[in-house]
Amino acid sequence: MKKIIILGISILALVSCNSNTKKSNTIAQNHNTVNQDNPKLIASIERGKIVYNDMCITCHLPNGKGVPRAFPPLADSDFLRENQTESIKAVKYGMSGEIVVNGITYNSTMAPLGLSDNEVADVINYINNSWGNTINNFVTPEKVSEL
Repeated sequence: MKKIIILGISILALVSCNSNTKKSNTIAQNHNTVNQDNPKLIASIERGKIVYNDMCITCHLPNGKGVPRAFPPLADSDFLRENQTESIKAVKYGMSGEIVVNGITYNSTMAPLGLSDNEVADVINYINNSWGNTINNFVTPEKVSEL
């Protein structure tokens, strides 16, 4: 009986460990290695992760891979790489109609999210520098407002 209780407590301890610190450090390390010379970009990426988790994660998923044929991937997305202006406009104003991402046609609607120019810039910077994306385009709120 003692062994079962000890085993149960051990499993409970393993399962309940908080990994937020580990996740936070990992994201900082990933972005610092790519953009270590731009602290403004790193701060924007960190804020963008919060926006992504609040507004985008439901459709595009935690790994940015989206839902096949329903919600396009942001991870390793040729559309995102080749259409930065259209991507920024989609986050700011929403998007509907057909687009082709990585050879797959998507025809769904993304409603306007009601984000400020700062939030749009931050979430685009996060997406541009996550899941293996290394899109060298530091988006500022001023760039967003020009659209």
